[in-house]
Amino acid sequence: MTARPSAPPATVPAARLVGLPPVAGEGTVVLVLGSFPGVASLRARQYYAHPQNHFWRILQALWPQHPMPGDYAGRCAWLLARGLGLWDVYGACEREGSLDSRIRHPEVNDFAGLRACCPRLAAIAHNGGESFRHARATARLGVPVLKLPSTSPANAAWSFERKREAWAQALATHGLL
Repeated sequence: MTARPSAPPATVPAARLVGLPPVAGEGTVVLVLGSFPGVASLRARQYYAHPQNHFWRILQALWPQHPMPGDYAGRCAWLLARGLGLWDVYGACEREGSLDSRIRHPEVNDFAGLRACCPRLAAIAHNGGESFRHARATARLGVPVLKLPSTSPANAAWSFERKREAWAQALATHGLL
């Protein structure tokens, strides 16, 4: 008896994922744009929720005189009080896992709409390469656009200290340190 070749497995399209709302306001001076929240962040409904992501640790190292609250709402208020806002370049996409390379069919957020809510905006800081791919679009907001090293644990080529220094330079340039 000869074995018949099996049919290829059916491919199931990735579910459409929806990102997080912006953390920004009238006092936002620098808006940090990630690409799209990872699995841990989507589950928690919090930016940079993966415990290995350096984002929150870097910022606490930059503002040691201002202890960061432990709860997410407190952390967001803490950022806003220092002139920093958060959002992502993509508002929705299809993706399996957390890697940017797996993002499919992204929908870009409305940067101009957010700009209207942030009259003090002085710079856009792209957190990593995938976000920075949209630098041309964010440059249309009329403020400097910066490329920062990704705080993601996938960016193992940059040490914590090197990331902290790059972020410190960017925030200091805009008066946030």
